[in-house]
Amino acid sequence: MSESQRDLPELSGQAESADLLSAGTALRQLREAKGLGLSEVSARIKYSAVQLGYLEAGDWARLPSGVPLRGLVRNYARFLGADTDAVLGLLDDEVGSTRPHPVVGQQGTRRVLQQADIVPRGEPAHRTWAWLFLLLILLVVVGWYAINRGWVPDQWLIFDWLKALRP
Repeated sequence: MSESQRDLPELSGQAESADLLSAGTALRQLREAKGLGLSEVSARIKYSAVQLGYLEAGDWARLPSGVPLRGLVRNYARFLGADTDAVLGLLDDEVGSTRPHPVVGQQGTRRVLQQADIVPRGEPAHRTWAWLFLLLILLVVVGWYAINRGWVPDQWLIFDWLKALRP
């Protein structure tokens, strides 16, 4: 019996052997013990009832693999109040490791890919300054044109050099 299976509390009155206990079976038994239907759980954790059914049946081919599967199982176990580490241990025993894979960084160090690494970054700072510079040039040209055409009243032109722009 693996350590994760010993940590998982007995979920039903049946004397089920530890070899038959799977993550899906454990979650189904816990859900039934709480008197919840798949549609109720689906509405609360925002995964479809079909996906939850596949999970409980252990139909891994119809579910995403890796980290998305781990997230589904973690959210389901957390909602049911189960020991998430124990359920994830059962999942890893069944389908292999679903943990994030380490990524080699720029200095050759290994680290785990974080959510912040996936979020797209904003524009580089030099592009922002270029846009601001173009906007300033546009405002100067429009201002000169408005003064040259006489669209700006004389009382607005407080500097003599602005009045000199008038024809």
